[in-house]
Parts: sequence; structure tokens; C-alpha cells
Amino acid sequence: MPTHSTDKEKMLEAMLFASPGSVPLASLAEALGCDIPLTRNLLSRMAEAYAKDQSGIQLQEIDDTYRLCTNPIYYASIERLLKLKPRRALSQTLLETLAIITYKQPVTKAIIEDIRGVNADHAVNKLMEYGLIMEKGRLDAPGRPILFGTSDEFLLYYGLKSVQELLASSGDETLQLTLEEAQAQ
Repeated sequence: MPTHSTDKEKMLEAMLFASPGSVPLASLAEALGCDIPLTRNLLSRMAEAYAKDQSGIQLQEIDDTYRLCTNPIYYASIERLLKLKPRRALSQTLLETLAIITYKQPVTKAIIEDIRGVNADHAVNKLMEYGLIMEKGRLDAPGRPILFGTSDEFLLYYGLKSVQELLASSGDETLQLTLEEAQAQ
């Protein structure tokens, strides 16, 4: 954190560092003793400072929750240190299925299969295994089929704050291309 940080920014940094996962904005504001707009402004300043300094950490926002995480530009070094397996690229089939789920969510496997024209069992199971999608409930129809949607892990994987951010930046024709470009980063 830059030396010109305020005490409140330092407190936010300490709280986020100590938190095991993402923390809702309202919880941060309450713990800090500030209102939500001020807390959001402080978090924004922190994120900008980390980005400007190309810090080893970054502040990540997902649907009004915040967390500290490592900067992806240093992932190769972290990979070597922790002896992690390289992140596997998704196959064309998985990307197509993920694009359908992202755009149509919540969606049933039958709808995915209608759109793709092939069985979606393998793709849906792999995306679930990777944590990129999750069950979002059941459709109120005969058989009560499972509804699927993207997970927070999906947002983290692609560096997004929300699914709406992705959808707003791309038309439905370019959604899959956008996912492929984000994956390549």
C-alpha cells in the first residue's frame, strides 16, 4: 500500500487481509465505522493505488463484496513457488457451454442441449468440477430439472465484478469470443 494511504485505507487493508474470503461492502463499512459511499470510495482508491504501483496484490470486487488477492501478472512466479499445475485452457465445447450458461442463466441442461444440438452432460459436469458453474435451483416443471448459472469462481477466473459487466461489454454474438479472450489473459 502506498505511503500516502489514509488510516482508514490501512484498516480496510488489514481487515481484508485477515478475512478468509470475500467481505460484503456493508460489513466493511460497519466495521470501519463509515457509511457505504465513503467505504466504496476508499476501496476504489486502494484498488487504483495497487494497480498504479503494479503491486503484488490487488483488490477484487465481485457483486459488492471485496477481497485481496494476488496480482495475475505474477501468477507464473507463484506457480513456481507453490508448484501449482498450470491453469488448463477450456476446450471449445466447454467454452460454448459456458457462454450459453452465462448468457441464458439460470438455464437447464435440456436448454443447453437444444442450443448446442448435442448432449451436454460431460461439459456441464466438467464446468461444475472446475467450479465455474453451480446449481441455482430447480425449474418448476415436470421432473424439476436443475437450473445452472455461473459461480463466483467464474467471476474470479475471468477477472469480472459481475456477469452484467461481461454481458454489457459484449453482444450475444461475441460472448464466446469475449470468454476466450478473457481466458487467454
